[in-house]
Amino acid sequence: MPINSKQLAAVISLLGSERYKHFIKHVADSEKIWGLYDQGWALATSDDGISVFPMWSESEYARLCAENEWAGYEPRAFDIEELMNVLIPKLEKDGVLPGIFPTPTNKGVTPSHEQLRQDLNAELLKYT
Repeated sequence: MPINSKQLAAVISLLGSERYKHFIKHVADSEKIWGLYDQGWALATSDDGISVFPMWSESEYARLCAENEWAGYEPRAFDIEELMNVLIPKLEKDGVLPGIFPTPTNKGVTPSHEQLRQDLNAELLKYT
């Protein structure tokens, strides 16, 4: 279901920690994660110079960030099983942090791989 502009603005204006909670809840509910893709996945860099893989809970939030260095990138979905079983282990192996819910004006939250795993698993347990 598309997100209306009022909801989009409200969520984008939340603090990073609140956007992280929104991400966890909505990803557990939909079992879908969004990244930006254009002949490869979009990556960012943390303030410490570490590579970050940005992720969003809905395509509309990802699309807002498809500007500047990500101009031409399009939102692309992957499922929660792929995130948990393939992507997080690969990011961990490659030293790339998960970047949760960046906005055009904020880099988002970069939890540890284990923290992201734990938070998603805890939320998924509420659905069983």
